[in-house]
Amino acid sequence: MRAVPIIAGYALQEALRRRIFHVVLLLTLLYLGLYWLGADTAFEEVADFSGDDVPVDDHELTGGTLFGLSMFGTLFLGAVLAAFLTLGVVRGDAERGLLQPLVVRPVGRGALLVGRFLGAAAVCVPYVLLVYTACALITRAAGDWWPDEFLRPGVQLAVGVLVIAILGLLGSVFLTATANGITIFMVFGAGLVAGLLGQIGDVLESETLQTVAERTSWALPFEALYQDALYRITSESRGLTGLAIELGPFGGSEAAGPNLPLWVIGYFVVVLGVTLAAFARKDL
Repeated sequence: MRAVPIIAGYALQEALRRRIFHVVLLLTLLYLGLYWLGADTAFEEVADFSGDDVPVDDHELTGGTLFGLSMFGTLFLGAVLAAFLTLGVVRGDAERGLLQPLVVRPVGRGALLVGRFLGAAAVCVPYVLLVYTACALITRAAGDWWPDEFLRPGVQLAVGVLVIAILGLLGSVFLTATANGITIFMVFGAGLVAGLLGQIGDVLESETLQTVAERTSWALPFEALYQDALYRITSESRGLTGLAIELGPFGGSEAAGPNLPLWVIGYFVVVLGVTLAAFARKDL
C-alpha cells in the first residue's frame, strides 16, 4: 500500500505538467466573476420590484434560485475536472507507453487505480468545496441570503463529483481517453435529463416519468446527491415560495431520504470492484 500515495502524487504531477489546473483556475475565476455580477444585479432588481400582490418571498426565491444555479455550475466544473483527471488512466496511458512500467511489481494494478482515484479526489474535493463556499459568500454579500443548510449540501456536491471520477476510472479501462471523456459527459447529461423528467412528472402527476427519473438518479447517484443538496439549501421554505424553489434549475430539488449515504458507499465499492477486476484481466 506504500505505492498508493506515490501513484497519487504522480497523478498530481501529471496534471500540473499538462497545465490542467491553469485552465481550471482561469475558468473558475471567470465563473465566479459572472456569478457575482448576476447575483448583484438580480438582488438589486428584486429590491426595486414591487410585488406585494404575489404570494412569494421574492428575496428568498431569488437567493434560493441563484444559489441553486451556482450549485449546478460548481457540480459541472467539478465534473469537468474529475473527467480530465481520470479519462486516460488506463487506455490513455497504455497507448502512450506510460502505464506498463508502473503496473509491474511492486506497484501493481490495484495500487495504480486506487492511487489515481485518490489523486483525483485530493484535487476535486477541495476544489468543489472552495467554489461552493465562494458562491455562498458571494450570495450573502450580494443579497444577505444564506442557505438553510450549508455544510452537508457542499459535501454532497463533492461526493457527486467523486462518483463521476470513479465512473471515469471505470470507463478508462475499456475506452480511449477521447471516447471516455465523451461518454462521461453524456452520462452527466443523462443524469440532468433524469432530473428534468422528474420535474415534468411532478407537474403532470405522471407516475411513469417520476419512476424513470427516480431510478435513473439512483443509478447515477451524483444526480440524487445534487437533488438532495438543492432541497437542503431551502428546506425551511414553505408555501408557493418553497414550491417555486423546488422546481429549481436543471433538475429541481428532492429529498433523498436516509438511505442515500449507504447507497453511495455501496455504489463506490461495486464500481471500484468492477474496475479492479476488469483491469486485472486486461491485456496491456
